[in-house]
Amino acid sequence: MFKVLFIYPNTEMATLVPIHLSLLAPCLKQKGFDVKLFDTTYYKWEEASFEQKKVDLLQLKPFSYKDKEVSYKKTNMYSDLNLMVAEYKPDLIAITLVEDTNDLGMSLLDSIKEYDIPVLAGGVYVTFSPMEVISNENIDMVCIGEGEEAIVELCEKMEISDDYSSICNIWIKINGEIKKNPMRMLIDINKLPYIDYDIFDKKRLYRPMQGKIYTMIHVEIDRGCPYDCTYCEAPHMRKLFKENGCGTYYRRKSIDRVIDELKYLVEKYNPDYINFNAESFLAKPVKELKEFSIRYKDIGLPFWCQSRPETVTEEKIKLLKIMNCQNMQFGIEHGNEKFRTKVLNRHYSNKQMLEAFKIVEKYEIKYTVNNIIGFPEETRDLIFDTIEINREINPTTMNVYLFTPYKGTALYRDCIEKGYIKKEDKVHQLLDAVPLKMDSISYEELKGLQRTFPLYATMPKNMYEKINRAEKFDKYGNEIFDELKEEFYLKYFN
Repeated sequence: MFKVLFIYPNTEMATLVPIHLSLLAPCLKQKGFDVKLFDTTYYKWEEASFEQKKVDLLQLKPFSYKDKEVSYKKTNMYSDLNLMVAEYKPDLIAITLVEDTNDLGMSLLDSIKEYDIPVLAGGVYVTFSPMEVISNENIDMVCIGEGEEAIVELCEKMEISDDYSSICNIWIKINGEIKKNPMRMLIDINKLPYIDYDIFDKKRLYRPMQGKIYTMIHVEIDRGCPYDCTYCEAPHMRKLFKENGCGTYYRRKSIDRVIDELKYLVEKYNPDYINFNAESFLAKPVKELKEFSIRYKDIGLPFWCQSRPETVTEEKIKLLKIMNCQNMQFGIEHGNEKFRTKVLNRHYSNKQMLEAFKIVEKYEIKYTVNNIIGFPEETRDLIFDTIEINREINPTTMNVYLFTPYKGTALYRDCIEKGYIKKEDKVHQLLDAVPLKMDSISYEELKGLQRTFPLYATMPKNMYEKINRAEKFDKYGNEIFDELKEEFYLKYFN
């Protein structure tokens, strides 16, 4: 049997299960191929895990995996990968790459290069930086765009030793040259096989939220995003597919398909929580949401979803409440209307946003807000505009990320042109990002504001002077922060 080994270089203890691998695996299984996964999630390779960092930054309630028996692996990540390759003997290695973990992925491939197995790289980073990725000596092929059909066709041809140099969406090295094949039409996501989490450790479905651990399944209900935020890769992805005649990037699954898949997944994995994987859950027409709410009664499990403030109406939130929506997530991103419109290309007023959150609060649905600080030309005063908006609402938790200039975004190109970053600069996930070389605010000041943001946004203003001192990463500043953190947990963390 033809064997495919997926390698997933993941940020340490970041437990959100990737949808794309959960779809590529069943696409291959459906055609009779064998698949296996090497996942780095539970290996200790960073100073602190992603989720622990969020706890330390007051963005996530303290939690424990103890009862679920989730812990770090005690073995060496590279030795384990070598052992798996030696025992499994894959015919193809497929690695998924994002900017945050690209270096980790390349080091994993370097540790197994002696096996001389063809390597295919895919993922959003690969799509936007194909030449950079394929130039690595350990990469033989890259997949541009969606991979469900491309990887199946590749394996079918490799299995029978047929020529696989002309597969659409795949670039391949041939005798030192790179053959860039055209892109294929986008797939009908209604025709994909059901999500399959079997390649993951069963514990990977455990997800911390509000201080508790849930068994959570993640269900794709649409793909892409209809909006044009300058810090997001979706607009460029949409443009890429359009320019290559591939079809419309933003697609929604039919309600019949979503309900059928939900029933299958609930029966198979017995979750106690559902995450609807959609960039903006409420972007769909209210007629469609009404039908979905009626059909969802057969499922009934609590769920969370994310959306945008301007998509909120009382009618839609009322439907979510009836459906048993327990948590939502909204992107505030920035509290200054002019800056938000001009720099982020997000078009709604603060009044509209505040009214949306009042509706959500009226129906007693808990919600988290996403904030981003450190945008190009952003100042301390502008960051406090975002803090002020957070003071006017009542979210359960606040995420405070640093602006991260990912390749494929409009703001990445802007940062390059203005010299804020160099092409060789490396980002490391949203909590740490990369220092921008700009005069308006320093990286150190941003990190101080990041950890004190929830304090500024919840505590009385007569405490601002004390909070300000907690921004400093010296002994006294850390002591003040630890003191305020305890008070925050007791009085302000919902």
